[in-house]
Amino acid sequence: MAQGFASPPAAVQGKGAVPVAAAVQSRATGQTRGRFPHRRAYAALDLGTNNCRMLIARPDGPGFFIVDAFSRIVRLGEGLGASGRLSDIAMDRAVAALSICADKLVRRNVHIARSVATEACRRANNGVEFADRVMRETGIRLDIIDAEEEARLAVMGCHTLLEQGSGPALVFDIGGGSTELVVVDTSGPEPRTLEWLSVPWGVVSLAEAERHDQKLLGDRLAAYERMQDRVRESFGNFGESHLRKGTLRMLGTSGTVTTLASVHLDLPSYDRRLVDGLIVPARAMRGISDKLSKLSVTERAGLACIGQERADLVVAGCAILEAILDIWPAPRVGVADRGIREGILRQLMASDVHP
Repeated sequence: MAQGFASPPAAVQGKGAVPVAAAVQSRATGQTRGRFPHRRAYAALDLGTNNCRMLIARPDGPGFFIVDAFSRIVRLGEGLGASGRLSDIAMDRAVAALSICADKLVRRNVHIARSVATEACRRANNGVEFADRVMRETGIRLDIIDAEEEARLAVMGCHTLLEQGSGPALVFDIGGGSTELVVVDTSGPEPRTLEWLSVPWGVVSLAEAERHDQKLLGDRLAAYERMQDRVRESFGNFGESHLRKGTLRMLGTSGTVTTLASVHLDLPSYDRRLVDGLIVPARAMRGISDKLSKLSVTERAGLACIGQERADLVVAGCAILEAILDIWPAPRVGVADRGIREGILRQLMASDVHP
């Protein structure tokens, strides 16, 4: 269960957390619903390059329990690398998903929500224009956060799943448009960031830069090698002063690691309860990545827990993961089906002042 996190209320409000009654109205009636101050619900929405995801939760002792959730692949960053802009069709997909989220915010009587957008909106020259459209059409105020805050929120949401141990640990988040690496010191009550890095390679951006849909196996393997080379080069000398001592603890939070964990467990369908918090041998993760890199898109689409929606992107995620393991050869990889949204929820609940 997620633990509490202390942060000044003013800092949260200043970074996009808003009372839902002031931000989201029912489009059917034009009126907001009443609030339940003694059982307040909070919402965290993460609009990434590939996914739109939201959690609605209520406090439960030092943590919280989930009362509603939403997740949809929208591919907001599709074609962004070539054009520098969010395409009309991608924005339409995202707005359709956000409209569903807006309805849930009202139906669940959410007290305070924070909605963040990450790499796609950061990079696009029409990212702010898109956020304005979202506000007009859905009532949701998107906060386009920088890479440092994205990394911090991800760590805040998942660090409790790190294996016990001493020395610095590496937390990584393979997103759609970027990958964040964070070296954390876990010797205190809360993790302390020692070093962080964001590189512009995620499953969407890397897959678009290096096509892996060739018919010939040799061509697919060559593309996979080029993917890894791009990512390794982008990491530079990150972590040199912290991550060469002792046995490294590693935790990944992303669709890539949860998908590979599902394949590792040979699940017939995705089950968060079995995946979140799982520890997988790095050797097994590499073996699955190697296997997937050799398959065609059609063959990958036929595998349980991958399917058509992830078939063309999962190999890029595998290449990023293997590049990480090449540089930092940890014996095991922790798997987190939690991250930015949980970090936001912990921040909101700890910072809100109850009457």
